[in-house]
Amino acid sequence: MSDRKGTGIKSVVFSALSAAFGVQKKSNLERDFQQGKPAHYIIAGIIGTALFVVVLMLIVHVVLQGT
Repeated sequence: MSDRKGTGIKSVVFSALSAAFGVQKKSNLERDFQQGKPAHYIIAGIIGTALFVVVLMLIVHVVLQGT
């Protein structure tokens, strides 16, 4: 078994979301810098941002359709 605990997909997504909101624990931040690959966090951030923009666009579209 690997000793790199907590650097899976779930951990990367959680870290990216936490960083986006600015509420990540210092211990998780240090773990990310020591064990994680930057590309994984960059990709997670880009996907998260794209999803956020798409959701906002859908909300605006639904609201404008109702007027």
